[in-house]
Amino acid sequence: MANESEEAATKLRAFVMQRYLPRRTRALTDDEPLISSGIVDSIGLVDLTVFIEEEFGAFLGPDEFGAGRADTLVQVLALIQRSR
Repeated sequence: MANESEEAATKLRAFVMQRYLPRRTRALTDDEPLISSGIVDSIGLVDLTVFIEEEFGAFLGPDEFGAGRADTLVQVLALIQRSR
């Protein structure tokens, strides 16, 4: 299970970095806000939910993301685990 979680974290981090932070030189931390910081905007959120559905088979709504909900990599991964 831990290996599966690590693999999911790696895939999600790579997707966010490639899609939304292609020129960034420092790593994306597990607790860095994605939505509330503007890294992922409203259009990007649609793209992110499609990626999550296709890659992990978890169907998530846009209202499940943002500050106080799933906003960081760790929180998004937890949401994916609960939704599977």
